[in-house]
Amino acid sequence: MTEQEKERIVIPDENGDEHLFDELFRFHVDATNKSYLLVTPVGADEDDEDEEDDEEVEVFAFRYEDREGEEDDIALFPVETDEEWEMVEEMLNTFQPEGDEE
Repeated sequence: MTEQEKERIVIPDENGDEHLFDELFRFHVDATNKSYLLVTPVGADEDDEDEEDDEEVEVFAFRYEDREGEEDDIALFPVETDEEWEMVEEMLNTFQPEGDEE
């Protein structure tokens, strides 16, 4: 078992096309009782090896709810408020390795 193995998730876009993402992490906020999921497109950190330190990887954030017993085990919702975005950004900054800081 390696640390580099990531959970993958398929997310359809507004046209119904499915896209594969690597899960960065999930977190729950007790104060609001909401859970969040941060993902990156599969292969985003492998593309353009010549620009590996200069290129930022796009991160997508969603609020999610568990749907046990259904075909889709989670439901994704867009992050809508500025307060939610600030919290997600703070968690992402905490998650980043120290060497990635500018």
